[in-house]
Amino acid sequence: MSTLNGAAASAGRPVLVTDVLRERIVEGELPPGTPLRDVALSAELGVSRNTLREALRTLHDEGLVVQQLHKGTAVKTLAAEDVTDIYLARRTLELSAVDASPLAPEPLLDAMEAKVAAAELAVDAEAWDKVGTASLRFHQSLVALLGSARLDGFFRVTIAQLRLAFAVMADQGAFQAPWVARDREICDLIRGGRRMDATAALRLYLDDSERTVLAAVRANSRTTPTTRTPRTARTTTPTTPTTTAAKGKR
Repeated sequence: MSTLNGAAASAGRPVLVTDVLRERIVEGELPPGTPLRDVALSAELGVSRNTLREALRTLHDEGLVVQQLHKGTAVKTLAAEDVTDIYLARRTLELSAVDASPLAPEPLLDAMEAKVAAAELAVDAEAWDKVGTASLRFHQSLVALLGSARLDGFFRVTIAQLRLAFAVMADQGAFQAPWVARDREICDLIRGGRRMDATAALRLYLDDSERTVLAAVRANSRTTPTTRTPRTARTTTPTTPTTTAAKGKR
């Protein structure tokens, strides 16, 4: 679990708290509907409630949480229009990244392949939360081929939003497993210099993924909130500092 250490806490920097909570969303630790209690979270992270509230405002601006008067803050449940917008951004960035891949430095290509390998290991272990996270990281590493820090920052938020969309799937194993082989295919095509084939494979991947996720989100919207009970954010003892960085998926 992503946490803050004493030094980061004493600095009281809302950006670090934002990063930690966003990472917990990416890792599947804070699913849609989870209440974010400022008293418990500020104590856990070792920051003031004002610092935490500033971080939560940032997450709200990023479309990851909702804030309601007298009800507090909770992790956002995405609507169909959110999913459509996310996939528009994904096509723009990920397809551009494939186009730019012939000029990408070898370490970035190695990092992309490592993310696919991590997803494959998680599939073998049937660790579906880790599969989802690793696949998201793959797509994040794909966008990193563009070599833009600004786009990397934007896509960090995008993969957190994607994780919230994936969270509504009733069977995570059935949903997550098939995409990893397609991640591998895209990775191998890029590394093999077959840019046009990689573009075609990724375009079909995103079309299929959007269709699947939209169907699930629309079905979920017909049952929320009557069949869903938000859970309280888990509290743990802070351990080591974590810096967010760059599965990415669908």
